[in-house]
Amino acid sequence: MITYTFLQHYWWFLISLLGGVLSFLLFVQGGQSMLFSLPRSEGQKNIMVSILGRKWEYTFTTLVTFGGALFASFPLFYSTSFGGAYWLWMLILLSFVLQAVSYEFRRRPGNVFGTKTYDVFLFINGLLGTLLVGVVVGTFFSGADFTVARNNITDIGSPVISRWNNGWHGLEAVVQPRNLVLGIAVFFLARTLALLLFINRSGDDELTTRSRRMLWYNAVPFVVFFVAFVVWTFLAEGYAVDDAGHVYIQKYKYFTNMVEMPAVGVCFLLGVLAVLYGIVRTLACGNVRNGIWFSGTGTVVTVTCLLLAAGYNGTAFYPSTADLQSSLTIGNASSSMFTLQVMSVVSLLIPFVLAYIFYAWRSLERGHTTAEDAENDGHP
Repeated sequence: MITYTFLQHYWWFLISLLGGVLSFLLFVQGGQSMLFSLPRSEGQKNIMVSILGRKWEYTFTTLVTFGGALFASFPLFYSTSFGGAYWLWMLILLSFVLQAVSYEFRRRPGNVFGTKTYDVFLFINGLLGTLLVGVVVGTFFSGADFTVARNNITDIGSPVISRWNNGWHGLEAVVQPRNLVLGIAVFFLARTLALLLFINRSGDDELTTRSRRMLWYNAVPFVVFFVAFVVWTFLAEGYAVDDAGHVYIQKYKYFTNMVEMPAVGVCFLLGVLAVLYGIVRTLACGNVRNGIWFSGTGTVVTVTCLLLAAGYNGTAFYPSTADLQSSLTIGNASSSMFTLQVMSVVSLLIPFVLAYIFYAWRSLERGHTTAEDAENDGHP
C-alpha cells in the first residue's frame, strides 16, 4: 500500500532530480556569460549563440517545471520562499525573461537596439541566472530568516502563514558566505559545461581550441569552490527532525546523511568522479570531444544526491534561522495525500517527456556547427 510518507519522499526525489537536470542545463547560461570573452570574431559568436539557441528552451522549461512541481507538492515552501524572498526570485526570473527576449529578437530584421544590446542581456542572464540559483540552493543548507504560524490562516485580517523577518526579502542570502561560495561554484560549473559543449558541437577549429584553453580557467575555480562548499557543509551543523517533528541542531548532519544513506552517498561520489573525469579527459586528450556527457551526467547525479541529503533522513530541507520549529520538512510542508496521489499518476508521463526531449535534442544535432550553419539555421 502506498503511504503518505512514501508519496512525500517520492515527490522530493522528483524535485531533486529536476534540480539536478536544471543544474546541467545551466550550461546555456554559462555559455552566454562568455559571449564577450571566448569568441574572436562575430562568426564565432554566432556559432556559440546558435549552439545555445537550440537548447535554451530546455533550461527555461525545466526551471518553470521545477517551480511548478514545488508549488504543487510542497506549497508551504513555495509560499514561504517565493512569497518572502521575492526580491531574490524576481531577479532570477527577470534575468530569464531577458534571455527569452534576447533569443527572440537578437537578429530579427528591424532590430532597433542592435545585437550587442541583446548580447548584454544574455550575459546578465548568464551571470545572475547561475549565481543566484546557486545561492537559493545554498539556503537549503544554511537556512533563511522566516517564521511559520499556521494558526494565522484563521486570521481574517491577515491570513498569512509565513512571514519574512527582514526587509531584504531574500537578498540577504547573497552575502551569506556559504551561499555565495555555492553560487560561484554553480557559475563556474555552468561555464565549464558550456565549454565542454562547444568542444563537442563547434565546427570552428579556433573556437574549439580556445574553449579547451579556457576550460582550465573555469574548471579549476569550479572544483575549488565546490570542494569548499561540500567540506564546509559536511563539517557544519545541520537541521535534524525527530519522529515527533521536532527540529534540532545536529553536528555533521549532512555528512551523516551520506553515511546513513549509502546509496545516496555512493551515487554522490560517483557523480563527482564523473564530472571530474569528463573535464580531465578533455584537457588531457586533444582529440576527445565527448566530455560533456560524462560531466553532464555526473552533474545531474551529484546535485540530485545533494538535494536528497537536504531533505531525506529526518532533515529540514528549508531551515528557519529565526525559529527552528518553523523549519520546513518534507513531512510538514507537503500537499495533501490526495493531491500527491493525483500528481503521482501524472508523473508517470515523465519518461515520455524525457524521451521526446532526447529525440528533439538528437534531431537538432546533425553535425558540428560552423559559421555558415549559424548564419542559415534560422536560430538567433
